[in-house]
Parts: sequence; structure tokens; C-alpha cells
Amino acid sequence: MLDPSSSEEESEELVEEESGKEPLAPAAARLSPSRPGEGPGGGGGGTGGSTGGSSGGGLQPGGRGGGAARPASPSPSVASEKEKDELERLQREEEERKRKLQLYVFVMRCIAYPFNAKQPTDMARRQQKISKQQLQTIKDRFQAFLNGETQIVADEAFINAVQSYYEVFLKSDRVARMVQSGGCSANDSREVFKKHIEKRVRSLPEIDGLSKETVLSSWMAKFDAIYRGEEDPRKQQARMTASAASELILSKEQLYEMFQNILGIKKFEHQLLYNACQLDNPDEQAAQIRRELDGRLQMAEQIAKERKFPKFVSKEMENMYIEELKSSVNLLMANLESMPVSKGGSEFKLQKLKRSHNTSIIDMGEENENQLSKSDVVLSFSLEVVIMEVQGLKSLAPNRIVYCTMEVEGGEKLQTDQAEASKPTWGTQGDFTTTHALPAVKVKLFTESTGVLALEDKELGRVVLHPTPNSPKQSEWHKMTVSKNCPDQDLKIKLAVRMDKPQNMKHSGYLWAIGKNVWKRWKKRFFVLVQVSQYTFAMCSYREKKAEPQELLQLDGYTVDYTDPQPGLEGGRAFFNAVKEGDTVIFASDDEQDRILWVQAMYRATGQSHKPVPPTQVQKLNAKGGNVPQLDAPISQFYADRAQKHGMDEFISSNPCNFDHASLFEMVQRLTLDHRLNDSYSCLGWFSPGQVFVLDEYCARNGVRGCHRHLCYLRDLLERAENGAMIDPTLLHYSFAFCASHVHGNRPDGIGTVTIDEKERFEEIKERLRLLLENQITHFRYCFPFGRPEGALKATLSLLERVLMKDIVTPVPQEEVKTVIRKCLEQAALVNYTRLSEYAKIEENVGRLVTPAKKLEDTIRLAELVIEVLQQNEEHHAEAFAWWSDLMVEHAETFLSLFAVDMDAALEVQPPDTWDSFPLFQLLNDSLRSDYNLCNGKFHKHLQDLFAPLVVRYVDLMESSIAQSIHRGFERESWEPVKSLTSNLPNVNLPNVNLPKVPNLPVNIPLGIPQMPSFSAPSWMAAIYDSDNGSGTSEDLFWKLDALQTFIRDLHWPEEEFGKHLEQRLKLMASDMIESCVKRTRIAFEVKLQKTSRSTDFRVPQSICTMFNVMVDAKAQSTKLCSMEMGQEHQYHSKIDELIEETVKEMITLLVAKFVTILEGVLAKLSRYDEGTLFSSFLSFTVKAASKYVDVPKPGMDVADAYVTFVRHSQDVLRDKVNEEMYIERLFDQWYTSSMNVVCTWLTDRMDLQLHIYQLKTLIRIVKKTYRDFRLQGVLDSTLNSKTYETIRNRLTVEEATASVSEGGGLQGITMKDSDEEDEEDD
Repeated sequence: MLDPSSSEEESEELVEEESGKEPLAPAAARLSPSRPGEGPGGGGGGTGGSTGGSSGGGLQPGGRGGGAARPASPSPSVASEKEKDELERLQREEEERKRKLQLYVFVMRCIAYPFNAKQPTDMARRQQKISKQQLQTIKDRFQAFLNGETQIVADEAFINAVQSYYEVFLKSDRVARMVQSGGCSANDSREVFKKHIEKRVRSLPEIDGLSKETVLSSWMAKFDAIYRGEEDPRKQQARMTASAASELILSKEQLYEMFQNILGIKKFEHQLLYNACQLDNPDEQAAQIRRELDGRLQMAEQIAKERKFPKFVSKEMENMYIEELKSSVNLLMANLESMPVSKGGSEFKLQKLKRSHNTSIIDMGEENENQLSKSDVVLSFSLEVVIMEVQGLKSLAPNRIVYCTMEVEGGEKLQTDQAEASKPTWGTQGDFTTTHALPAVKVKLFTESTGVLALEDKELGRVVLHPTPNSPKQSEWHKMTVSKNCPDQDLKIKLAVRMDKPQNMKHSGYLWAIGKNVWKRWKKRFFVLVQVSQYTFAMCSYREKKAEPQELLQLDGYTVDYTDPQPGLEGGRAFFNAVKEGDTVIFASDDEQDRILWVQAMYRATGQSHKPVPPTQVQKLNAKGGNVPQLDAPISQFYADRAQKHGMDEFISSNPCNFDHASLFEMVQRLTLDHRLNDSYSCLGWFSPGQVFVLDEYCARNGVRGCHRHLCYLRDLLERAENGAMIDPTLLHYSFAFCASHVHGNRPDGIGTVTIDEKERFEEIKERLRLLLENQITHFRYCFPFGRPEGALKATLSLLERVLMKDIVTPVPQEEVKTVIRKCLEQAALVNYTRLSEYAKIEENVGRLVTPAKKLEDTIRLAELVIEVLQQNEEHHAEAFAWWSDLMVEHAETFLSLFAVDMDAALEVQPPDTWDSFPLFQLLNDSLRSDYNLCNGKFHKHLQDLFAPLVVRYVDLMESSIAQSIHRGFERESWEPVKSLTSNLPNVNLPNVNLPKVPNLPVNIPLGIPQMPSFSAPSWMAAIYDSDNGSGTSEDLFWKLDALQTFIRDLHWPEEEFGKHLEQRLKLMASDMIESCVKRTRIAFEVKLQKTSRSTDFRVPQSICTMFNVMVDAKAQSTKLCSMEMGQEHQYHSKIDELIEETVKEMITLLVAKFVTILEGVLAKLSRYDEGTLFSSFLSFTVKAASKYVDVPKPGMDVADAYVTFVRHSQDVLRDKVNEEMYIERLFDQWYTSSMNVVCTWLTDRMDLQLHIYQLKTLIRIVKKTYRDFRLQGVLDSTLNSKTYETIRNRLTVEEATASVSEGGGLQGITMKDSDEEDEEDD
């Protein structure tokens, strides 16, 4: 019966192997045991067949190799050596394959029936890993965005942030290395960008209505859009969900598939092993566990008996080792016992048996303890009764109503719907629950009574069934029992009775039995094998309609096996027995297959180590004749035969206690780690929840020591880390701490045994781990780029401190840890600078002729990179080194000292008196002075010492240059205002102040250092366009002084004393230069006035106004250029202010004196008309005589008009050209006062004389016009109406009255009273 399916299966597997393109030799080795008759064990039992198959398979490669065509070789010995090596290789591969298959069997059993571990749900979710191809794709997407090839709208600030991220992060070789190590996840790249933009967003100005959190979220959304590219987010999410399965709780099928991939097991091999091991049968798996645990207890007893202990660090640990073995098995037994018999149901749990976990499970078989009572094994059955139809109703009228009732003995009664006798069909189902193992199900057929006096319906027939869980489930016809009076004697009913098997009922059926203490008479009874708990089973016999068993046998300690027919016992064909010391129970079934099922079920229940094997002759006998077998019987045996045929029987039937599970676990853990590191997650060495679950279960079930497990794990992790893989230091810390506490005897669960091998391996791993950690700290920029993985560097430092501890209790001295970290960071400085200089390509210039300028340019570029490295260290790594911040400062100083060597070499070759190196100082100094730890540090002071002489030399030369510029500028100064110069630049020769020895700062410096003016037109105009005040020389001076001070100030000299010295010197220089400018202007002012006219033809020249404006500028610039911030240093400013004030006073006095001189000239002309002089008499006569004949002009009016015109023009020019209102007011006040004084003095000198009519009219005109004009210019009334003016006014009023009397209208309307009207007429 099995032959056709076996041969078909064999041919299918052959096709599978051919399509898989496996090497012929291993395939032949696997298939050789399946061929019947091949080898000595071809048709024998499992062990013999396997051995024969292995030997046959072992010879196959040699035979194939010897018979195959091979190329001619020069020497037969060489060929034989090659064949021998090939044979050895094939043998090794075959041994490895067998070992993996055996290991897979153990792993499968752990997955199929776990009772110690579960898949953890609190593990951190690992992120998706970025591969090399994905990194390139991400780079391309960001480059496309920067090139404007995407539809993502972004502002300039975001584009700049992305550009910086692309250049600094994505293109970094450190990121490429992290991707290669498998430690770079998509979350890492996102977090780095988020951290990168937070500073940028915080530095942006505040915008009303737009919070910075909104900007951040918007930028991150755009980043995600760029990162994702054109992919559909839904598809990506679907892929993520599918690939995220390994991070979630896996089903058994997923775990099987995972470990098939890990161990290289083929699908058909898995199917063979799965079916043969009956992994879908929890009862078989629980029985397998009980057998394994019993074997481990026996092995512990054997070790104690033979004293074959591992080598422990202490002799006293040998007895402790035995106790550990027993207690671990007892714990497993307690775990198994706590497993519910009925999974998911509450009605099948233990009713009476309550055992503490601390009770030794070994004593469960003792007769006087834990005896079961009949009430402990009460079962609960569910029955479904389905009534389909009735046949044979011939005597009833077609329209008569019929119906059925159904009931289970002792339960409720149910009724179907009513139907007509012509069509008695229902399909009604009734559900019942009973505790009877052999219940009686009664079904009755009724018809409604038509009689008036009938009280009950008429029963037509009935049927009584006794179903069992093994009864057929489909509907069947049953003949009904009818009464004698019923005309229809051939009634049949079609119904189905389904009786479900409870979870705790493992098998049932009719058996013949006889025993010593129970079932003392050979009789056929209905038996049920009941599981009360994981370790308690009972064989119970039941009678019909009884809930409790009639008799029961607790199977603890019994051994079941096949046996021959017993003479004298009539009934039953296939015999088996259950034997225990002092008792034997004989059972018999009616067919062989039923016997096999009973023996298998009882074998699982007893937990015995001996596996019963059915006799071959009995199988053959049963195959030739007998009843039709049940479907279940051949299936398990078919799978067993099939596994044996394919050489799998040796793996299935092998005793787990005979294997070295330490080495097997080491293998499976190593392969699992390789599989994990190669999946799509950035796991950093952490197993997935499913992998942790399987490994935990394997260790617990097979007694793998925890220390061994973690030592192997540490060794594997170290090996990967040393080869460049990214391993989480926290994971290393967990395993190391476990091993350390175990080896040093400080485990949380108490002192355990420690083998010498474990201690030696721990010390070896500890040293390897220390070297690895020191190397990672030395290369912290490359092992943990941009601070990723998050917290890894901090965890590495913490782990190093733990590794340096001598034992588990005594903390390592902090100074010792500090010494190690200091050494690492010193080496890190050298590593970082070496790689940085190589990146900057400084090294390639060695041996070639390099210009000083090129060398300086390379040094500045290198300095920028150095600053960037220091900033990245501070941003990404400083937090990890928080406890060792002083060492990080030392690292930075060491790093800078290495740069100082290259910087000094570049500066030494620069020509003297060149200033191109100032940008280097400013770049470094701006970075260092903002760092609290590095400011005024070793390198910073070296930088100051290097540049201080250069700054002093620069200031000296600039001072000389500016002084020279002032001297030459004033010598050829035209005193034309700057505005007029700049408006006529093409026609004006600008002063050339670029003297040979004047130092100018370099052009095109990107750092914003001001260039000293070269007086080319564009830069000159840009410098002074907004201040069109003074002369070219003064503007040049002020601009240079301001530029020099700005330059020195922008140097931000860090040393306070030298910085103050520079400031003080520049302020003093500015004071001296401005003082010189003021004095030269004063001298030029006086010389200019002396050269001007003294008559009323005098016009205030532009140069005079320019000189005043120079004073204005000097005062304004002195406030900025000469004042010190410290209060005690205001002397420079006050001194130059006093000088300017004195000079302005003198200039005003000189100008007023000039105006007074002109007025005195006018008055001198009027003096010719003084009374009593000859000229006065002659002039009066001549005018009178001429006036009779012609219209003679009024004498003296031309003089007055000329003076008034001169005053008005001078006022307008000064008001328009001089930019300081205060100076103008002082000048006008002094001018008016002096003019009135001169007039008053002139009149006083003529107190006794009467003024000539012409003198009177001229003076009235001059005085009135002067008063009016100065009042319009804003001179205060208190000044205008002075006593002097009142004196003059009174005198002229008197003179006017006198002249009116004597001359009789000779004034011609010019009078002090109507001078206003006169003014209007004159105007």
C-alpha cells in the first residue's frame, strides 16, 4: 500500500535535487539510503539504514571522482593527491550538512513546542539599513534638487542647508564607511539633517505669525520628499511593512523559514523532518520534552557516579555542578508542568492537582503521592446531532405533520421543525454537552394526533445511538425501532452525530485488558487516555452513560511496548502491555493499526526513553488481511518510513542528550548572527525578537551554559567588529557584564560553577575587547561619524571603564581610565590630522617647488578644515566625553599643535612685510576665541606670539604712511570740497597716496578685512560719498584711520593687555594725526584770509568753508577714533576736542576780524564827510550846485548797498557750505556784535560832531539792514538788541531829527522809523 507513494515521492525528490543543481556527490550521499537493498542497512531499522546509507554515500564521491573523465596529469601521484583532497573536501561538506540537519531538528522542536521562552516585545525596533546603492541614489536625489530638477519649492535658506548637508554629510567618506559597516540607517541620515538645521533655523530672524517649529517641520517634510524621490509613499510603506516582519512577532512558519535560510536547509528536507518529527502534534512534542528531561537527569546521575566533571576553578564546584544540572532540569519540568493541557480552553484545566514548582518532579511516580481520583479525570464532550430526513412513511396521509425529537441521556430534549409526511426533511442541528464518555443519543419520530381526546402525539419510531469520538462524522441511514401496531415497519432516518474530542483526551477506543490491580478480568472495555497535567496521564475505562471512569490506571512509571499474543486470552488480535515494577497490564486491540496508535499515544504519555518499534512480521500480517485500517494509522508510519528512506531517520531518532550542545549552539548562534547582519536592518549585532526567542529556548531546553553562550556571542561580535562591522557597544556591555559576573562569582542568582575554560576564554575576550575599544576611541571620528549611532561613543567609553575593572566589585581608579583615554585621544589627534592633511592634499606638495602664496593658500584651506573638525567634535562627540572634557581639550590642543607645524613652515617662507597671512590669523582666532576651552590655550598663545610682531610692524608702517600722506596732502591741498572733486573725477588728478612703503592689505580677501584706500575712483567714492564735508586730504586721513582701527578691532586680539596696547596706540595715533590736520588747517585758514580782498568786493571763498568743515569732521571723527572705552582714558579725546574748539574759535575770530576790517573800510569812506573838514564842505557845495541842473545820485547809497550785498552773500555762503549749525551761530553772533561795536565806536568818536546827511543815510541803511539780516539768520534778540545797538539807534534817531529840522526833508525818506517800508522799496 505504501510502495506507490514512496516511489512517487522518491522520484519527486530526485527531480527537486536535479533542478537545484546540487553537486552530485552530496546528492548521491543523501539519496543512497533511500534505495532499497543498497548497503547493509538499506531495508533495516532507522539506525542500521542510516549507517549503511552514510557509508554508501561516503564511497560515492570517490567512485564518481575515480570514474569521471579528468585531464591528463604529468604525475599519477599528483592526480591521486587532488582526488584525495577533493574527497576530503566532500566529506567535510557532508559532515557539515549532517550537522546542520541535526541542529535544525533541535531548532524545529524548540519552535514547535516552546515552554521556556517567548518572543520579546520590548526590544528596540531596528531601522532600515542604507546600502551602497541606496546611498548613491540618495546622493543623486539631493543633487537633482540642488540642480533645480525637482518640483519641490524651497527658499534660499533651505537650499543652503541642503547644500551644506550634501557636502558635509552625504559626500563624506566617513558616511560611506558607516554604510559599508552596516551601521547607517535612514533614521541616522534624517536625524543628522534635523540637528544640522536646528542651529540654522534658530539663527533666523523672528517672523510674526511663523514659529520656528513650523519652519522646522516644513523643512523636514521637504527633506523627506527629497529623500523619498519620485517613489509612491504607499508602495514604500507596503515594502516597509513586508520587510519589517523580522522585527515583529513571527509565526512558527516564519521562524521555520528563517532558520532554513540560516542553516541552509532545503524545503523538502524541512518537510520530511517536520512530518517525521510530528511537529504539528503537541502531545508528541511534550512527550519528547519529557524524554529529554529524563535523559538529562540520568546523565547528571551518571556524571556524579563516574566523576567525569569538567575542569572547574575550584574542586568544591563539582558537587555544585550536579545540583545545577538537577535544578535546571527541575525548573524545566516545572515550566512544562505549568503549561496548560488545553490551550485556550478553561474547562480542561487541572481540577485537583496543584503542585508547587519547588516540589521535586522526580518523585511524581511514587505510588503514595499524587494519586488520582475518579473525579480528577472527568471529561466534557460536545455533541452535534443533525437530523436530515426520514424514509418509509407510507401509511400517513401526505399532509400529516411529522417531527423529530433528540436528546442525550440525562440532558435536555430538542425538537425539529414540523414537516409534512410527504416530504419529511429537516437538516436541523442540535448541540449538546455531556460528561459521558459513552453517551446515549435518542432520536424519536412523532406525528400529530388527530383524535379529539388524544393527549399526546403518536410516536412512530425511535433510534438509540452510542457515539464515540472515533465514530464517523458524516451522516448515515439508521433503521428505526417501531411499535408492533405501526403499519410502517421499515422506517429509516438519516442523521449525523459528531462527538468532539476534548483537548485532554489523547486517545480512545475499545480494548481488551487484564491487570493485576485493575481490570482483573479479561474483558473488552471502552478506554480513554486522559492527560490531567503535563506529567500526569491516566488510562480510564468507561461504561455507558457514566461520567466517571469505572476504573483508572495512572501511567506514571509504566513502560509500554508491543508484545506477542498471550496464550489463554481469548479476544483481541494485536497485543501490547504496560509494565511497571510489580505490575503488568495487558491490552489487546482488534487490529494492528489501532494497536500502533494506542502504543504511540501511551509512549508519549509515559515519557519513557525506550521507543517501541512495531514488529515487522505483524505489519506484514496486517497488510495481508484484517479490517480496513483507520486513516491515522499509516500516515505517521508513512512519514517515518519516508524520512528513513531519505536518510533523515538518524537525525530524528537521535538522543539529544548524546550531543555536545555547546558546540551546536555556538554554530547556530554564529550562523544566525551572520544572517542578521546581512538582512535589511541596521541591527548593530542585535538579534531579532524571533531569533532571541529560538536561541533562548534552545539554551534552556538543551542545557547550554549562559556564560558559554555569551562568550561565544562576544567572540562572534568582536570578530565582526574587528572586520569593520558596526556593533552596538551596549550589546557588548550586556554580554560582557554577564560573563564578568559569572566568572567573578557575583551573579544575581547566586554563585555558580565556573570552568577553567570559561575563565581563560573570558580573559582572552576581555583583552580583545579592550584593544577593540581603545582602537574605536582612537578612531572615534570614523567609528562613530557625526555621533551616529546615537549614544554609541558614550556607551563605548562606559564599556571601556567596565573592561578595565580587575573584578566585578572593585571600581577601576579614575586616573587609570583617564590615562588610557588620554593615550587614545593623543593617537586620535595624529590619526585625524594625518587623514585631514591627506584630504587637503598638503602632502602631495612635498618635494615640489611651491610658491609661498600657494603654500599660504593651502594652509588657509587646511585651517578651515581644522576648524570644521573641531566644530564637529564639539557638536557630535563632546557630549560623550562629558566626563573627560579636559582630555578632549588636550586632544584639541594636540590636534592644533600638529597643524601648527605646517602653519609655521608656511609662514616662514613668506616674504617680509607682506600681509597675506592676516586672514589665517583672523580665521583661527575667531574660532578659538569663541571656544571657552581653547581660548588663550597653548596653540592660541603660539598664534598670538607668531602674529604679534607682524601686527606691530603693520601698525608702524601704517602710521608712517598716514603721517607721510598728511604731510604731502596738505602741501598740495587745493581745499576744494570733496563733493566737487568727486563730481569731476575724470578731470581732476587725485592725490597718489600709494607710496612705495605704504603697506596695503591684500585684495580679494574673502574674510571681509578692509583694504586700505588706493584712491582709485570707485573705491574712493564708495568710501566718502556720504560725507561731502572736508578736503581730500582730511577725508583720506579719516578714512585710513577708521579702516586701520576697524582692521585691528576685527582681529579681536585675545590677550587683553596687548589688545589694550594696540587700541591705546591707535587712539593716540589718531589723536596725533587729527591734531596735525587741525593745526595745518588753521595755518592754511589764516594764510587764505590774508590773501583775500579787504573791500566790500570780498566774497567768502569755498576753501574757507571747506576748512570749517574739516574742523567739523575732525570733531566727529575724534569721538570715534580717539576715545577709549575706559573712563580714565578719555584724555586723548578731551585733548583733541579742546584743540578743535580753540582752533574753531580762532578761525571764527579771524574771519570776523576780516569782516570788521571791511566794515571799517566802509566807515573810513564815510569819515570824509565829517563836519569841519575841507572835503566835506567842498563835496556839499558841489552836490547842491549840480542838483539844480541834473538828477544827482544820493551820495553814500552805493557804499551802503555794496556792504549790505557783501554781508548777505557772505551769510548765504557760510550758511550753505558749512555743515555745523553751531559754528555758524557763533560766527554770526560774533560778527554782528563786532560790527555794532565798530559802528558804535565810530559814532562815539564823533560825539561832538553832527553827522553829515550822507553819513547819516548810509549808517541808517547799514545798521537797519545788518539788524534785519542777522535777525533772519537766527541771531537771538538778546544779542540783536544789545546796549551797543540801542546806543547806535538812539544816536541815529537824534541825528535824523536834527537833520530833518535843518535840511527839511533832505533824508529823502531814509529814516530809522520808516526803514521797514524803505527796505521793501529797496528790495
